[in-house]
Amino acid sequence: MARAARSRTPHPDPPQSPLHRLLHTGLDGLRTLPAAVRRGHRSRRTAPAGSLPDGAPHRPWSSALGLSAVTVVGAGLGLLLIGGIRAPVGPMDTSMALRPSLTGGTRIDVAPLGDLELSSHHAPLRLDVAVDRLDPVRSQALVDHPERFAGLQSEVTRDVTRGARGLLLHSAVAVASGATALALAVYRRPRRALAAGGLALTLLTASAGTAYATWNPESVLEPKFSGLLTSAPSVVGNARSIVSEFNVYQKELARLVTNVTKLYDATSTLPAYQPDPTTIRVLHVSDVHLNPAAWRIIASLVKQYRINVIVDTGDTMDHGSAAENHFLDPASALGAPYVWVRGNHDSRGTQKYLTGRRHVTVLDHGKVTRIAGVRIAGVGDPQFTPDRSVVAAGDPAERTAGGRLADALRTQRLAGTPVDIALAHNPAAVTEADGLAPLALAGHVHHRENTLLPRGTRLMVEGSTGGGGLRAVQNKKPEPVLASVLYLDRTTKRLQAWDEVTLGGLGLSRAEVSRHLPHENQPGATRSPSGSPPAADPSARPPSTPSSGSPGPPARSPSDHRR
Repeated sequence: MARAARSRTPHPDPPQSPLHRLLHTGLDGLRTLPAAVRRGHRSRRTAPAGSLPDGAPHRPWSSALGLSAVTVVGAGLGLLLIGGIRAPVGPMDTSMALRPSLTGGTRIDVAPLGDLELSSHHAPLRLDVAVDRLDPVRSQALVDHPERFAGLQSEVTRDVTRGARGLLLHSAVAVASGATALALAVYRRPRRALAAGGLALTLLTASAGTAYATWNPESVLEPKFSGLLTSAPSVVGNARSIVSEFNVYQKELARLVTNVTKLYDATSTLPAYQPDPTTIRVLHVSDVHLNPAAWRIIASLVKQYRINVIVDTGDTMDHGSAAENHFLDPASALGAPYVWVRGNHDSRGTQKYLTGRRHVTVLDHGKVTRIAGVRIAGVGDPQFTPDRSVVAAGDPAERTAGGRLADALRTQRLAGTPVDIALAHNPAAVTEADGLAPLALAGHVHHRENTLLPRGTRLMVEGSTGGGGLRAVQNKKPEPVLASVLYLDRTTKRLQAWDEVTLGGLGLSRAEVSRHLPHENQPGATRSPSGSPPAADPSARPPSTPSSGSPGPPARSPSDHRR
Protein backbone atom coordinates (compact mmCIF):
# COMPACT_ATOMS: atom_id res chain seq x y z
CA MET A 1 0.00 0.00 0.00
CA ALA A 2 2.82 2.32 0.85
CA ARG A 3 4.44 1.45 -2.52
CA ALA A 4 1.12 2.16 -4.38
CA ALA A 5 0.69 5.44 -2.62
CA ARG A 6 4.17 6.44 -3.48
CA SER A 7 3.52 5.59 -7.18
CA ARG A 8 0.50 7.91 -7.27
CA THR A 9 2.52 10.78 -5.88
CA PRO A 10 3.30 13.21 -8.79
CA HIS A 11 6.91 13.57 -9.70
CA PRO A 12 8.23 17.02 -10.30
CA ASP A 13 8.91 17.80 -14.01
CA PRO A 14 12.53 17.74 -14.92
CA PRO A 15 13.99 21.09 -15.90
CA GLN A 16 13.58 21.94 -19.67
CA SER A 17 15.71 24.07 -21.95
CA PRO A 18 14.16 27.07 -23.80
CA LEU A 19 14.48 25.25 -27.16
CA HIS A 20 12.63 22.22 -25.80
CA ARG A 21 9.81 24.41 -24.48
CA LEU A 22 9.44 26.17 -27.85
CA LEU A 23 9.22 22.88 -29.75
CA HIS A 24 6.68 21.49 -27.28
CA THR A 25 4.46 24.60 -27.66
CA GLY A 26 4.54 24.34 -31.49
CA LEU A 27 3.48 20.69 -31.43
CA ASP A 28 0.59 21.51 -29.08
CA GLY A 29 -0.54 24.28 -31.48
CA LEU A 30 -0.43 21.93 -34.45
CA ARG A 31 -2.62 19.43 -32.59
CA THR A 32 -5.27 22.11 -32.06
CA LEU A 33 -5.58 22.88 -35.77
CA PRO A 34 -8.71 21.58 -37.55
CA ALA A 35 -8.40 18.11 -38.97
CA ALA A 36 -9.02 19.34 -42.53
CA VAL A 37 -6.10 21.75 -42.34
CA ARG A 38 -3.79 19.00 -41.00
CA ARG A 39 -4.86 16.71 -43.81
CA GLY A 40 -4.17 19.43 -46.35
CA HIS A 41 -0.77 20.04 -44.76
CA ARG A 42 0.12 16.34 -44.92
CA SER A 43 -1.15 15.99 -48.48
CA ARG A 44 1.01 18.88 -49.66
CA ARG A 45 4.03 17.24 -48.13
CA THR A 46 3.33 13.79 -49.54
CA ALA A 47 1.56 14.43 -52.86
CA PRO A 48 3.78 13.68 -55.88
CA ALA A 49 4.69 16.57 -58.11
CA GLY A 50 2.34 17.28 -61.05
CA SER A 51 -0.78 15.81 -59.45
CA LEU A 52 -3.57 17.00 -57.18
CA PRO A 53 -4.02 15.51 -53.67
CA ASP A 54 -6.65 13.07 -54.92
CA GLY A 55 -4.53 12.00 -57.85
CA ALA A 56 -6.45 13.97 -60.51
CA PRO A 57 -4.25 15.56 -63.23
CA HIS A 58 -3.59 19.29 -62.98
CA ARG A 59 -5.30 21.42 -65.71
CA PRO A 60 -3.56 24.81 -66.03
CA TRP A 61 -5.99 26.09 -68.71
CA SER A 62 -9.07 25.53 -66.59
CA SER A 63 -7.34 27.18 -63.66
CA ALA A 64 -6.44 30.18 -65.83
CA LEU A 65 -9.97 30.46 -67.18
CA GLY A 66 -11.38 30.33 -63.69
CA LEU A 67 -9.03 33.06 -62.52
CA SER A 68 -9.92 35.17 -65.58
CA ALA A 69 -13.64 34.80 -64.89
CA VAL A 70 -13.20 35.77 -61.26
CA THR A 71 -11.10 38.76 -62.35
CA VAL A 72 -13.64 40.03 -64.88
CA VAL A 73 -16.56 39.68 -62.44
CA GLY A 74 -14.63 41.27 -59.62
CA ALA A 75 -13.42 44.15 -61.80
CA GLY A 76 -16.97 44.78 -63.02
CA LEU A 77 -18.31 44.79 -59.48
CA GLY A 78 -15.56 47.16 -58.47
CA LEU A 79 -16.51 49.58 -61.27
CA LEU A 80 -20.19 49.39 -60.39
CA LEU A 81 -19.72 49.82 -56.65
CA ILE A 82 -16.84 52.26 -56.25
CA GLY A 83 -15.86 53.26 -59.78
CA GLY A 84 -17.60 56.64 -60.01
CA ILE A 85 -16.24 60.06 -59.14
CA ARG A 86 -17.72 63.53 -58.79
CA ALA A 87 -16.12 66.27 -60.84
CA PRO A 88 -17.01 69.93 -61.46
CA VAL A 89 -17.36 70.80 -65.16
CA GLY A 90 -17.79 74.51 -65.64
CA PRO A 91 -20.85 75.60 -63.67
CA MET A 92 -22.11 72.02 -63.35
CA ASP A 93 -21.48 69.30 -60.79
CA THR A 94 -21.18 65.99 -62.61
CA SER A 95 -20.66 62.33 -61.85
CA MET A 96 -18.35 60.33 -64.12
CA ALA A 97 -18.04 56.57 -64.24
CA LEU A 98 -16.79 53.77 -66.48
CA ARG A 99 -19.25 50.96 -66.92
CA PRO A 100 -18.85 47.51 -68.54
CA SER A 101 -20.39 47.54 -72.00
CA LEU A 102 -20.34 45.46 -75.15
CA THR A 103 -20.62 48.46 -77.48
CA GLY A 104 -18.70 51.24 -75.73
CA GLY A 105 -19.64 54.86 -76.43
CA THR A 106 -20.53 57.75 -74.17
CA ARG A 107 -23.82 58.50 -72.45
CA ILE A 108 -24.51 61.97 -71.05
CA ASP A 109 -27.44 62.19 -68.64
CA VAL A 110 -28.87 65.68 -68.29
CA ALA A 111 -31.57 65.19 -65.67
CA PRO A 112 -34.42 66.03 -65.86
CA LEU A 113 -34.13 66.86 -69.57
CA GLY A 114 -33.13 63.39 -70.75
CA ASP A 115 -29.89 62.00 -72.13
CA LEU A 116 -27.91 61.63 -75.33
CA GLU A 117 -25.64 58.87 -76.56
CA LEU A 118 -22.47 59.27 -78.62
CA SER A 119 -20.59 56.58 -80.55
CA SER A 120 -17.35 58.01 -79.24
CA HIS A 121 -15.32 54.78 -79.09
CA HIS A 122 -15.48 51.01 -79.36
CA ALA A 123 -14.29 49.23 -76.23
CA PRO A 124 -15.78 47.04 -73.48
CA LEU A 125 -16.20 50.19 -71.37
CA ARG A 126 -18.83 52.94 -71.62
CA LEU A 127 -18.26 56.44 -70.26
CA ASP A 128 -21.25 57.69 -68.25
CA VAL A 129 -21.46 61.39 -67.45
CA ALA A 130 -24.38 62.58 -65.34
CA VAL A 131 -25.12 66.26 -64.76
CA ASP A 132 -26.14 66.22 -61.10
CA ARG A 133 -26.92 69.85 -60.49
CA LEU A 134 -26.16 73.40 -61.48
CA ASP A 135 -23.93 75.07 -58.93
CA PRO A 136 -25.79 78.26 -57.92
CA VAL A 137 -22.65 80.29 -57.25
CA ARG A 138 -20.88 79.48 -60.52
CA SER A 139 -24.11 79.77 -62.47
CA GLN A 140 -24.91 83.17 -61.02
CA ALA A 141 -21.41 84.34 -61.92
CA LEU A 142 -22.09 83.45 -65.56
CA VAL A 143 -25.46 85.20 -65.50
CA ASP A 144 -23.93 88.33 -63.98
CA HIS A 145 -20.98 88.27 -66.38
CA PRO A 146 -22.14 86.94 -69.77
CA GLU A 147 -18.74 87.69 -71.27
CA ARG A 148 -17.40 84.66 -69.37
CA PHE A 149 -19.27 82.38 -71.77
CA ALA A 150 -16.52 83.12 -74.29
CA GLY A 151 -13.96 81.36 -72.08
CA LEU A 152 -16.26 78.62 -70.88
CA GLN A 153 -15.17 76.19 -73.59
CA SER A 154 -11.53 76.19 -72.48
CA GLU A 155 -12.59 75.95 -68.84
CA VAL A 156 -14.82 72.98 -69.54
CA THR A 157 -12.08 71.32 -71.59
CA ARG A 158 -9.68 71.61 -68.65
CA ASP A 159 -12.29 70.32 -66.22
CA VAL A 160 -13.16 67.36 -68.43
CA THR A 161 -9.48 66.49 -68.91
CA ARG A 162 -8.84 66.70 -65.19
CA GLY A 163 -11.94 64.64 -64.44
CA ALA A 164 -10.98 61.99 -67.01
CA ARG A 165 -7.55 61.56 -65.45
CA GLY A 166 -9.04 61.26 -61.99
CA LEU A 167 -11.63 58.81 -63.29
CA LEU A 168 -8.97 56.61 -64.86
CA LEU A 169 -6.94 56.44 -61.64
CA HIS A 170 -10.05 55.83 -59.55
CA SER A 171 -11.20 53.12 -61.93
CA ALA A 172 -7.80 51.42 -61.70
CA VAL A 173 -8.16 51.27 -57.92
CA ALA A 174 -11.75 50.04 -58.26
CA VAL A 175 -11.02 47.16 -60.67
CA ALA A 176 -7.92 46.08 -58.74
CA SER A 177 -9.75 46.15 -55.42
CA GLY A 178 -12.81 44.35 -56.75
CA ALA A 179 -10.83 41.61 -58.48
CA THR A 180 -8.48 41.13 -55.53
CA ALA A 181 -11.31 40.95 -52.99
CA LEU A 182 -13.35 38.46 -55.01
CA ALA A 183 -10.33 36.26 -55.75
CA LEU A 184 -9.38 36.24 -52.07
CA ALA A 185 -12.92 35.20 -51.15
CA VAL A 186 -12.96 32.43 -53.78
CA TYR A 187 -9.41 31.03 -53.53
CA ARG A 188 -8.35 32.18 -50.02
CA ARG A 189 -4.80 32.50 -51.30
CA PRO A 190 -3.07 35.89 -51.28
CA ARG A 191 -0.96 34.98 -54.31
CA ARG A 192 -4.05 34.23 -56.42
CA ALA A 193 -5.74 37.42 -55.20
CA LEU A 194 -2.74 39.55 -56.18
CA ALA A 195 -2.64 37.85 -59.58
CA ALA A 196 -6.31 38.72 -60.11
CA GLY A 197 -5.67 42.35 -59.19
CA GLY A 198 -2.77 42.56 -61.64
CA LEU A 199 -4.83 40.95 -64.39
CA ALA A 200 -7.67 43.43 -63.76
CA LEU A 201 -5.28 46.35 -64.20
CA THR A 202 -4.00 44.79 -67.41
CA LEU A 203 -7.54 44.44 -68.77
CA LEU A 204 -8.35 48.04 -67.85
CA THR A 205 -5.20 49.26 -69.58
CA ALA A 206 -6.01 47.23 -72.70
CA SER A 207 -9.59 48.58 -72.74
CA ALA A 208 -8.36 52.15 -72.33
CA GLY A 209 -5.91 51.61 -75.18
CA THR A 210 -8.69 50.26 -77.41
CA ALA A 211 -10.89 53.24 -76.57
CA TYR A 212 -8.04 55.63 -77.37
CA ALA A 213 -7.31 53.87 -80.69
CA THR A 214 -10.98 53.98 -81.76
CA TRP A 215 -11.77 57.44 -80.38
CA ASN A 216 -14.06 59.38 -82.73
CA PRO A 217 -14.02 63.12 -81.88
CA GLU A 218 -16.73 63.84 -84.47
CA SER A 219 -19.22 61.46 -82.82
CA VAL A 220 -21.00 64.45 -81.31
CA LEU A 221 -22.09 65.37 -84.84
CA GLU A 222 -24.54 62.44 -84.76
CA PRO A 223 -25.94 62.30 -81.21
CA LYS A 224 -28.89 60.14 -80.25
CA PHE A 225 -31.33 61.96 -78.00
CA SER A 226 -33.94 60.56 -75.65
CA GLY A 227 -36.30 62.00 -73.07
CA LEU A 228 -37.25 65.67 -73.25
CA LEU A 229 -34.09 66.38 -75.24
CA THR A 230 -35.84 64.87 -78.26
CA SER A 231 -37.72 68.14 -78.60
CA ALA A 232 -34.53 70.19 -78.74
CA PRO A 233 -31.89 68.92 -81.19
CA SER A 234 -30.65 72.51 -81.18
CA VAL A 235 -28.95 71.74 -77.84
CA VAL A 236 -25.97 70.71 -79.97
CA GLY A 237 -26.50 73.26 -82.73
CA ASN A 238 -28.51 73.63 -85.91
CA ALA A 239 -27.90 71.87 -89.20
CA ARG A 240 -25.72 74.63 -90.62
CA SER A 241 -23.56 75.38 -87.59
CA ILE A 242 -22.85 71.66 -87.08
CA VAL A 243 -20.37 71.68 -89.95
CA SER A 244 -18.69 75.00 -89.26
CA GLU A 245 -18.50 74.94 -85.46
CA PHE A 246 -18.58 71.34 -84.26
CA ASN A 247 -15.22 69.89 -85.25
CA VAL A 248 -13.56 69.00 -81.96
CA TYR A 249 -15.10 66.75 -79.34
CA GLN A 250 -14.04 68.87 -76.36
CA LYS A 251 -15.52 71.99 -77.94
CA GLU A 252 -18.75 70.16 -78.59
CA LEU A 253 -19.00 69.02 -74.99
CA ALA A 254 -18.26 72.57 -73.87
CA ARG A 255 -21.00 73.93 -76.08
CA LEU A 256 -23.39 71.30 -74.76
CA VAL A 257 -22.63 72.29 -71.18
CA THR A 258 -23.05 75.95 -72.11
CA ASN A 259 -26.46 75.37 -73.65
CA VAL A 260 -27.56 73.14 -70.78
CA THR A 261 -26.49 75.86 -68.35
CA LYS A 262 -28.76 78.29 -70.17
CA LEU A 263 -31.58 75.73 -70.09
CA TYR A 264 -31.22 75.19 -66.36
CA ASP A 265 -31.14 78.92 -65.79
CA ALA A 266 -34.50 79.13 -67.60
CA THR A 267 -36.09 76.88 -64.94
CA SER A 268 -35.11 73.72 -66.81
CA THR A 269 -37.51 74.33 -69.70
CA LEU A 270 -36.48 73.81 -73.31
CA PRO A 271 -36.70 76.82 -75.62
CA ALA A 272 -38.48 76.59 -78.95
CA TYR A 273 -36.40 75.02 -81.69
CA GLN A 274 -34.65 77.76 -83.69
CA PRO A 275 -33.59 76.35 -87.07
CA ASP A 276 -31.26 78.16 -89.41
CA PRO A 277 -33.47 80.59 -91.36
CA THR A 278 -31.57 79.82 -94.57
CA THR A 279 -32.28 76.09 -94.30
CA ILE A 280 -35.24 74.43 -96.02
CA ARG A 281 -36.86 71.85 -93.78
CA VAL A 282 -38.64 68.87 -95.35
CA LEU A 283 -40.65 66.39 -93.26
CA HIS A 284 -40.64 62.91 -94.81
CA VAL A 285 -43.51 60.62 -93.74
CA SER A 286 -44.85 57.39 -95.23
CA ASP A 287 -47.15 54.40 -94.69
CA VAL A 288 -49.65 56.02 -92.32
CA HIS A 289 -52.10 53.12 -92.91
CA LEU A 290 -55.19 54.80 -91.46
CA ASN A 291 -53.64 55.60 -88.08
CA PRO A 292 -55.38 58.83 -86.95
CA ALA A 293 -52.65 59.51 -84.39
CA ALA A 294 -50.24 60.08 -87.28
CA TRP A 295 -51.92 63.38 -88.20
CA ARG A 296 -51.35 64.76 -84.70
CA ILE A 297 -47.73 63.61 -84.76
CA ILE A 298 -47.16 65.21 -88.17
CA ALA A 299 -48.78 68.49 -87.09
CA SER A 300 -46.63 68.54 -83.95
CA LEU A 301 -43.43 67.96 -85.93
CA VAL A 302 -44.41 70.67 -88.42
CA LYS A 303 -44.82 73.21 -85.62
CA GLN A 304 -41.81 72.09 -83.62
CA TYR A 305 -39.35 72.01 -86.52
CA ARG A 306 -40.99 74.80 -88.56
CA ILE A 307 -41.35 72.53 -91.55
CA ASN A 308 -41.54 74.12 -95.03
CA VAL A 309 -42.99 71.15 -96.88
CA ILE A 310 -44.35 67.69 -95.99
CA VAL A 311 -43.57 64.79 -98.33
CA ASP A 312 -45.75 61.66 -98.00
CA THR A 313 -44.53 58.67 -100.04
CA GLY A 314 -47.83 56.83 -99.94
CA ASP A 315 -49.83 54.03 -98.33
CA THR A 316 -51.83 56.58 -96.39
CA MET A 317 -54.81 54.23 -96.68
CA ASP A 318 -55.17 50.52 -96.04
CA HIS A 319 -57.79 49.33 -98.53
CA GLY A 320 -58.25 52.44 -100.68
CA SER A 321 -62.05 52.34 -100.39
CA ALA A 322 -64.31 55.36 -100.73
CA ALA A 323 -65.39 54.96 -97.11
CA GLU A 324 -61.82 55.72 -96.05
CA ASN A 325 -61.52 58.98 -97.99
CA HIS A 326 -62.57 61.29 -95.15
CA PHE A 327 -59.55 60.03 -93.23
CA LEU A 328 -57.51 62.24 -95.60
CA ASP A 329 -59.25 65.51 -94.61
CA PRO A 330 -56.60 66.59 -92.02
CA ALA A 331 -53.95 66.65 -94.78
CA SER A 332 -55.13 70.16 -95.72
CA ALA A 333 -54.58 71.58 -92.22
CA LEU A 334 -51.18 70.32 -91.09
CA GLY A 335 -49.50 73.72 -91.13
CA ALA A 336 -47.33 73.15 -94.23
CA PRO A 337 -47.84 72.24 -97.91
CA TYR A 338 -48.48 68.52 -98.35
CA VAL A 339 -46.97 66.61 -101.29
CA TRP A 340 -48.27 63.08 -101.85
CA VAL A 341 -47.63 60.11 -104.15
CA ARG A 342 -49.86 57.05 -104.40
CA GLY A 343 -48.83 53.82 -102.65
CA ASN A 344 -49.89 50.27 -103.36
CA HIS A 345 -52.65 50.56 -100.69
CA ASP A 346 -53.97 53.82 -102.16
CA SER A 347 -56.53 53.51 -104.95
CA ARG A 348 -57.07 55.82 -107.90
CA GLY A 349 -60.17 56.97 -106.03
CA THR A 350 -57.96 57.96 -103.10
CA GLN A 351 -55.78 59.98 -105.45
CA LYS A 352 -58.79 61.69 -107.04
CA TYR A 353 -60.16 62.63 -103.59
CA LEU A 354 -56.90 64.31 -102.63
CA THR A 355 -56.35 66.09 -105.94
CA GLY A 356 -57.40 69.71 -105.75
CA ARG A 357 -57.66 69.92 -101.97
CA ARG A 358 -56.17 73.00 -100.33
CA HIS A 359 -52.45 72.88 -99.57
CA VAL A 360 -52.21 69.37 -101.10
CA THR A 361 -50.21 68.50 -104.23
CA VAL A 362 -50.60 65.07 -105.80
CA LEU A 363 -47.73 63.90 -108.02
CA ASP A 364 -47.96 61.18 -110.67
CA HIS A 365 -46.48 60.34 -114.10
CA GLY A 366 -43.36 62.38 -113.33
CA LYS A 367 -45.25 65.61 -112.62
CA VAL A 368 -43.07 68.36 -111.15
CA THR A 369 -44.01 70.91 -108.50
CA ARG A 370 -42.02 73.73 -106.93
CA ILE A 371 -42.67 74.31 -103.23
CA ALA A 372 -40.54 76.34 -100.80
CA GLY A 373 -37.99 76.69 -103.57
CA VAL A 374 -37.58 72.93 -103.97
CA ARG A 375 -38.43 71.18 -107.24
CA ILE A 376 -40.09 67.80 -106.54
CA ALA A 377 -41.19 65.15 -109.06
CA GLY A 378 -43.05 61.92 -108.36
CA VAL A 379 -44.81 58.89 -109.73
CA GLY A 380 -47.63 56.88 -108.18
CA ASP A 381 -47.37 53.17 -107.49
CA PRO A 382 -48.60 51.22 -110.55
CA GLN A 383 -50.07 48.42 -108.43
CA PHE A 384 -53.07 48.30 -106.10
CA THR A 385 -52.48 45.19 -104.03
CA PRO A 386 -55.61 45.24 -101.79
CA ASP A 387 -57.51 44.22 -104.94
CA ARG A 388 -56.93 40.47 -104.72
CA SER A 389 -58.58 39.90 -108.10
CA VAL A 390 -55.49 41.32 -109.78
CA VAL A 391 -52.20 39.48 -109.50
CA ALA A 392 -49.37 41.79 -108.43
CA ALA A 393 -46.98 42.47 -111.31
CA GLY A 394 -43.99 42.79 -108.99
CA ASP A 395 -40.81 44.76 -109.49
CA PRO A 396 -40.95 44.88 -113.33
CA ALA A 397 -44.05 47.08 -113.09
CA GLU A 398 -42.31 49.26 -110.49
CA ARG A 399 -39.26 49.72 -112.71
CA THR A 400 -41.48 50.64 -115.64
CA ALA A 401 -43.13 53.36 -113.56
CA GLY A 402 -39.71 54.47 -112.40
CA GLY A 403 -38.64 54.70 -116.02
CA ARG A 404 -41.41 57.21 -116.68
CA LEU A 405 -40.20 59.21 -113.70
CA ALA A 406 -36.63 59.08 -115.03
CA ASP A 407 -37.78 60.34 -118.46
CA ALA A 408 -39.47 63.31 -116.79
CA LEU A 409 -36.32 64.08 -114.82
CA ARG A 410 -34.20 64.03 -117.99
CA THR A 411 -36.61 66.40 -119.69
CA GLN A 412 -36.42 68.81 -116.76
CA ARG A 413 -32.64 68.69 -116.78
CA LEU A 414 -32.46 69.44 -120.51
CA ALA A 415 -34.82 72.37 -119.96
CA GLY A 416 -32.44 73.81 -117.34
CA THR A 417 -34.82 73.14 -114.44
CA PRO A 418 -33.35 70.06 -112.73
CA VAL A 419 -35.39 68.31 -110.05
CA ASP A 420 -34.11 68.32 -106.45
CA ILE A 421 -36.17 65.43 -105.00
CA ALA A 422 -37.65 62.38 -106.75
CA LEU A 423 -40.56 60.53 -105.11
CA ALA A 424 -42.10 57.08 -105.40
CA HIS A 425 -43.70 54.74 -102.93
CA ASN A 426 -41.65 51.66 -103.80
CA PRO A 427 -37.85 51.96 -103.66
CA ALA A 428 -37.62 49.74 -106.75
CA ALA A 429 -39.33 52.48 -108.75
CA VAL A 430 -37.45 55.52 -107.49
CA THR A 431 -34.12 53.74 -107.95
CA GLU A 432 -34.57 54.38 -111.69
CA ALA A 433 -33.94 58.07 -110.91
CA ASP A 434 -30.35 57.37 -109.90
CA GLY A 435 -28.06 60.12 -111.21
CA LEU A 436 -30.98 62.34 -112.27
CA ALA A 437 -31.73 63.91 -108.86
CA PRO A 438 -29.52 64.32 -105.79
CA LEU A 439 -32.18 62.94 -103.43
CA ALA A 440 -34.78 60.16 -103.82
CA LEU A 441 -37.45 59.38 -101.21
CA ALA A 442 -39.60 56.25 -100.82
CA GLY A 443 -41.43 54.12 -98.25
CA HIS A 444 -43.21 50.76 -98.49
CA VAL A 445 -40.87 48.51 -96.48
CA HIS A 446 -41.87 49.79 -92.97
CA HIS A 447 -38.29 50.38 -91.87
CA ARG A 448 -35.62 52.93 -92.62
CA GLU A 449 -33.03 52.50 -95.32
CA ASN A 450 -30.38 55.05 -96.26
CA THR A 451 -27.82 54.47 -98.97
CA LEU A 452 -26.12 56.02 -101.98
CA LEU A 453 -26.98 54.59 -105.36
CA PRO A 454 -24.17 53.85 -107.85
CA ARG A 455 -24.60 57.15 -109.77
CA GLY A 456 -24.60 59.30 -106.63
CA THR A 457 -28.28 59.74 -105.75
CA ARG A 458 -29.01 59.33 -102.07
CA LEU A 459 -31.97 56.99 -101.49
CA MET A 460 -33.80 57.56 -98.20
CA VAL A 461 -36.58 55.08 -97.38
CA GLU A 462 -38.85 56.01 -94.48
CA GLY A 463 -40.55 53.57 -92.13
CA SER A 464 -44.19 53.65 -91.09
CA THR A 465 -45.31 57.00 -89.68
CA GLY A 466 -48.52 55.26 -88.67
CA GLY A 467 -46.72 52.57 -86.71
CA GLY A 468 -48.00 49.98 -89.18
CA GLY A 469 -51.61 51.11 -88.82
CA LEU A 470 -53.91 48.20 -87.97
CA ARG A 471 -50.85 45.96 -87.81
CA ALA A 472 -50.10 47.65 -84.48
CA VAL A 473 -52.83 45.55 -82.88
CA GLN A 474 -52.18 42.44 -84.97
CA ASN A 475 -48.47 41.98 -84.31
CA LYS A 476 -46.95 40.78 -81.05
CA LYS A 477 -44.62 43.79 -80.94
CA PRO A 478 -45.87 47.25 -81.96
CA GLU A 479 -44.08 48.93 -84.84
CA PRO A 480 -42.42 52.25 -83.99
CA VAL A 481 -43.67 55.52 -85.44
CA LEU A 482 -41.00 56.83 -87.81
CA ALA A 483 -40.47 60.16 -89.57
CA SER A 484 -37.47 62.19 -90.71
CA VAL A 485 -36.68 65.90 -90.91
CA LEU A 486 -34.41 66.77 -93.85
CA TYR A 487 -32.38 69.98 -93.90
CA LEU A 488 -31.64 71.34 -97.38
CA ASP A 489 -29.38 74.22 -98.33
CA ARG A 490 -31.55 77.03 -99.68
CA THR A 491 -29.11 77.85 -102.49
CA THR A 492 -27.97 74.44 -103.72
CA LYS A 493 -30.95 72.40 -102.40
CA ARG A 494 -28.42 69.82 -101.22
CA LEU A 495 -29.00 67.73 -98.11
CA GLN A 496 -27.10 69.20 -95.15
CA ALA A 497 -28.31 66.91 -92.37
CA TRP A 498 -31.30 64.90 -91.26
CA ASP A 499 -32.96 64.03 -87.97
CA GLU A 500 -34.52 60.58 -87.60
CA VAL A 501 -37.53 60.80 -85.27
CA THR A 502 -38.53 57.52 -83.61
CA LEU A 503 -41.54 57.23 -81.32
CA GLY A 504 -42.66 54.14 -79.43
CA GLY A 505 -45.48 52.18 -81.01
CA LEU A 506 -48.89 51.39 -79.52
CA GLY A 507 -48.72 51.47 -75.72
CA LEU A 508 -45.10 52.70 -75.66
CA SER A 509 -43.76 56.12 -74.69
CA ARG A 510 -40.18 56.02 -75.99
CA ALA A 511 -39.01 59.01 -78.03
CA GLU A 512 -35.66 59.43 -79.75
CA VAL A 513 -34.10 61.80 -82.26
CA SER A 514 -30.85 60.88 -84.02
CA ARG A 515 -28.98 63.49 -86.06
CA HIS A 516 -26.95 62.48 -89.11
CA LEU A 517 -24.76 64.27 -91.63
CA PRO A 518 -23.89 63.25 -95.20
CA HIS A 519 -20.28 62.30 -95.61
CA GLU A 520 -19.58 65.34 -97.80
CA ASN A 521 -20.80 67.68 -95.03
CA GLN A 522 -18.61 66.28 -92.30
CA PRO A 523 -15.45 68.19 -91.28
CA GLY A 524 -12.52 67.58 -93.60
CA ALA A 525 -14.63 66.06 -96.40
CA THR A 526 -14.26 67.28 -99.99
CA ARG A 527 -17.47 68.81 -101.23
CA SER A 528 -18.77 67.88 -104.65
CA PRO A 529 -19.71 70.56 -107.20
CA SER A 530 -23.18 71.94 -106.61
CA GLY A 531 -24.35 71.04 -110.07
CA SER A 532 -23.77 67.30 -109.87
CA PRO A 533 -24.72 64.55 -107.44
CA PRO A 534 -22.08 63.72 -104.83
CA ALA A 535 -19.76 60.80 -105.28
CA ALA A 536 -20.52 57.50 -103.62
CA ASP A 537 -20.40 57.87 -99.88
CA PRO A 538 -18.44 55.04 -98.24
CA SER A 539 -19.93 55.92 -94.86
CA ALA A 540 -23.55 55.81 -96.00
CA ARG A 541 -25.70 53.46 -94.00
CA PRO A 542 -27.05 50.40 -95.79
CA PRO A 543 -30.52 49.03 -95.12
CA SER A 544 -31.16 48.52 -91.39
CA THR A 545 -27.46 48.97 -90.54
CA PRO A 546 -26.34 52.07 -88.65
CA SER A 547 -22.82 52.69 -89.86
CA SER A 548 -21.45 50.71 -92.78
CA GLY A 549 -21.50 51.04 -96.55
CA SER A 550 -23.75 49.48 -99.16
CA PRO A 551 -23.52 49.40 -102.97
CA GLY A 552 -27.23 49.90 -103.49
CA PRO A 553 -30.75 49.00 -102.42
CA PRO A 554 -31.56 45.41 -101.55
CA ALA A 555 -33.38 43.12 -103.89
CA ARG A 556 -37.11 42.78 -103.28
CA SER A 557 -39.45 39.98 -104.09
CA PRO A 558 -42.96 40.52 -105.52
CA SER A 559 -44.40 39.57 -102.13
CA ASP A 560 -43.05 42.86 -100.76
CA HIS A 561 -45.75 44.71 -102.70
CA ARG A 562 -48.38 43.28 -100.37
CA ARG A 563 -47.30 45.62 -97.55
